[in-house]
Amino acid sequence: MQSIEVDKFTLSESSRIEYKKTLTDGLEKEIVAFLNHNEGGALYIGVDDTGVVVGLNNPDEIQLKIKDKLKHNITPSCLGLFEVILEKYNDKNIIKIIVASGRETPYYIKKYGMSSKGCFIRVGSSSEPMNQTMIENLFASRVRDSLSKIKSHRQDLTFEQLKIYYEEKGLKLNDKFASNLELLTEDSKYNYVAYLLADTNGTSIKVAKYAGIDKVNLIENQEFGYCSLIKATHKVLDKLDVENKISTKITYKNRIEKPLWNKIALREAVINAIVHNDYTTQIPPVFEIYSDRIEITSTGGLSTIKNLEDFFDGYSKPINRELMRVYKDLEFVEHLGSGVDKILKAYTKESFKISKNFMKNIFFIDNNDINLFYEGVNEGVNEGVNEGVNNLYNLIKIHPNNRTTFFAKKLNTSVKNIERWIKKLKDEDRVEFKGSPKIGGYCVK
Repeated sequence: MQSIEVDKFTLSESSRIEYKKTLTDGLEKEIVAFLNHNEGGALYIGVDDTGVVVGLNNPDEIQLKIKDKLKHNITPSCLGLFEVILEKYNDKNIIKIIVASGRETPYYIKKYGMSSKGCFIRVGSSSEPMNQTMIENLFASRVRDSLSKIKSHRQDLTFEQLKIYYEEKGLKLNDKFASNLELLTEDSKYNYVAYLLADTNGTSIKVAKYAGIDKVNLIENQEFGYCSLIKATHKVLDKLDVENKISTKITYKNRIEKPLWNKIALREAVINAIVHNDYTTQIPPVFEIYSDRIEITSTGGLSTIKNLEDFFDGYSKPINRELMRVYKDLEFVEHLGSGVDKILKAYTKESFKISKNFMKNIFFIDNNDINLFYEGVNEGVNEGVNEGVNNLYNLIKIHPNNRTTFFAKKLNTSVKNIERWIKKLKDEDRVEFKGSPKIGGYCVK
């Protein structure tokens, strides 16, 4: 946000900033130019060319007009790539339009087509028409594997969970929600975005917990998925919130409480990993908790980010703009491009490990909090074993005469864990194996 002196912005118009005194017919041209620019930008309405805030009398009506113009007059669809925000300065209303750089360039004004009259790009502080060569080069390199264009292999999808989450935010999905949220391909079939947001799907997000600093001793492995990606996101956030234990230090002056990881940065890293994951690889994000750190891994990396300097400067270029739009609707995301900024307020750039095809956030625990974490691990081991033993005992009561592989599948755990829990139940004289080794099974006593 630019600082203001006597109702005036101190920054001038630039490649990323445009001022408009009123809403004009040239809005689409400016937005198209930002979409085609590799850094995106912000357009302010209610501010004159010199940066003086003049304000708007009917901001609500103007916001609706803006959204309608951008939704219907720009191709390819830019939904999920812009955000319209009402702001006040000394009781004067202005509108800020944040525009992310698009991946399906060139964007153009629909009625003029993919021509110099329809395609624009930011050059300095102005929006200039593209020549035909630039248009053709951009089109030749356009990203065509957008999730919205990939047909879901299942078409029997339902969206009750998604509707509930929208209703919780005071929003209602009508009969045309699939079209409005761009969950359909051009031939009106459910696309891969719809598949990820559906009540049931094959996508599972893993949260693994290890006793040490490597993967030798796995003490917990949970899967959150096979449901709407929104529901899975809530589950992952809830799980990590439980794991993010609070260390307490009491001094002679006050009581100091500190979580193992910065809560705001952790949440942003989780959301970024899930929303910006490259699902065309069919590899979901993974969350791994070690005794000294947490690692959050998503697919994409340099193959999707392209420019690291822009990335760390907070210039937004959503990989999955359709998902970004839904997560913005449901208030997971505050503003476009704000996630990396929030992480960098708590951790350094070195916490990002970006390779060609993967991006990883590594948040280390402060050395002063390590002992607390080890205590939590030990408690987690004991609680996990006891819970697993009791769950297995109840399952054997319901499904007697079954073997370890059956129970492992039902409890979504390894055969090794089942064998360990059965040994404990046997030692406590609560279960026994009946029948021959080939066809027998476990029963309660």
